[in-house]
Amino acid sequence: MKAPVFEEFDAVSDCDCPGCAQWRRIMPYSSSPSSSRPSCLSPARGPLGGTGARRAFVLAAAAGTVLGAGPPMTAVAAAHGAARPGVAAADDGPDTPQGGKAPLHGPAGRPSTAGKPGTVSKAPVTTRAEIIDRAKVWVDAEVPYSMSAYWSDGYRQDCSGFVSMAWNLPGNEWTGSLDTVSVRITREQLQPGDILLFHNPANPEKGSHVVVFGGWTDYTHTYYVAYEAAPPHARKRTTPYAYWSNSDRYLAYRYKGLEESAGGAEPAEPQPVNRYPGAAYFGPGANNKYVTQLGRLLVERGAGRFYTSGPGPRWSTADQRATQAFQRAQGWTGAAADGLPGPLTWSYLVNRTGRDIPPAGNPGPPPAHGPGSPAPQAPGYPGRGMFRPGAANAHVTELGKRLLKKGFGKYYTSGPGPSWGEADRRNVEAFQRAQGWRGGAADGYPGPETWRRLFS
Repeated sequence: MKAPVFEEFDAVSDCDCPGCAQWRRIMPYSSSPSSSRPSCLSPARGPLGGTGARRAFVLAAAAGTVLGAGPPMTAVAAAHGAARPGVAAADDGPDTPQGGKAPLHGPAGRPSTAGKPGTVSKAPVTTRAEIIDRAKVWVDAEVPYSMSAYWSDGYRQDCSGFVSMAWNLPGNEWTGSLDTVSVRITREQLQPGDILLFHNPANPEKGSHVVVFGGWTDYTHTYYVAYEAAPPHARKRTTPYAYWSNSDRYLAYRYKGLEESAGGAEPAEPQPVNRYPGAAYFGPGANNKYVTQLGRLLVERGAGRFYTSGPGPRWSTADQRATQAFQRAQGWTGAAADGLPGPLTWSYLVNRTGRDIPPAGNPGPPPAHGPGSPAPQAPGYPGRGMFRPGAANAHVTELGKRLLKKGFGKYYTSGPGPSWGEADRRNVEAFQRAQGWRGGAADGYPGPETWRRLFS
C-alpha cells in the first residue's frame, strides 16, 4: 500500500512544550526551508498547540491508517505526557549549565592565588548557621545566574559555585566534585546547611543541579526551603522533596568540615555547650551532639526511665517525652511543654536550675504563674502545617495580630488576614532574629518556641 503524502505546517517560532521537545529528539528536522524550524502555533489554532505536536499527530494518524494500530491520539498523549501545573516534565532538568572546577576569582575576573579546589587536605571548618547566612547574602543581593561570571567574593555564579560559596570552600567546585568534600547522608538526617545534589555524568549540563537544604516546612517532610542559584538569580523558595524534576536522582550530602559532624561522624565525647544552639538542632530528623547533651542533662534531672538505650545523637520519642516531663515539672503547660527544648528549657538544664522530674506516679507541682512563667492564657501551638504557602486559617490571623502587638508588623501593607503570605513570613523572621536566632531557626516559619515567645 502506498504511503500518503503529508502536509507540512508553516513554522512561526520554536516550541518548548515537552511533546515538541521529544519530537525534535527522535526525528531530525527536515532540510526543506519550510520545515527547518518547527514551532508552536497560536493557542487559538487548536488543542495540539505546536507544529511538532501536529506533525506527530499526522504521522500517528498515518501509522494507524497503514498499520491499523489503534487511535492516533494515543501517540499524541505519549509525546506530550501528563501535565502538572508549575512542575517541570520528569525528563527535563533545570536550565542550569555550569562551569567546571576553578579557583576563586578576583574583582577583575582573573583567578586568585587561592589553592586549587578539591585538593585541600582538610576541609575548612564552618557551622550550619554560617552556611545559611552566606546563602542568604546571595539571595538578598539577587546575584544573577551565570556559568562564566564570578561574584565579588570570587565564586562562580552558578549552582555549584553557590554551594562552594555557602560552604566557604577554597575554590569553585562543580556538581561532579562536590561529593569529594562531603559525605552521603539519608533523607532522615537532612539538616539546614546540607545539600541535595543531582549530577548527570552522561550530560552534566542536562539536569545537573544542587541546592542548599534550609529546613523542612512542615512535619510531613514533603516540602523544604531550598537556597539555590538558578536563572534568573539566586533565590530561596519552598520546594517539593527532592526537587521539581529528576526527584528520584537527587542525593543528600553533608559537608565534611561541618563543626558538629566533621567527616560525617559524631564526636566520641561531645563537649558541653551552655549557649542554646537553636531550635533547628532538635526535633524529628535531628542527628547531632546537642541531642546527646540534652539527653544526658535530662537523665541527670530524673529522666532516665524514658530511655531504654542512650541517650544518643539521633532525636527520638524518648528525647521528646523526657523533655516534656522536665517542662511539666516546671509547671509549664500547652505550647511551653511540647517536648522541644527552647532557650528557657536549655538554660534550666545547663545551669541546673528549676525542678527535677518527679518519680513515676507523682503528678508534680500545679501550673506556675509566677514571674518568668509562660502566660496560662497562651493558645496552644496549632502545628507547622498551619503556616505554609497556601494556608488560610484563623491561626494565621491570630499570629499576625500578635506580631503587630509585639511591634513586628512593618511588612504588612494590609491586614493581617487568614491567608499566609510573604509579609507574615518576613515579620516572623524579624521577630526570630530579634531573639538572637540565625540560620534555620530564623526562617520565618513559626515553630513551638516562636509561638510561645509571641504569646508569653
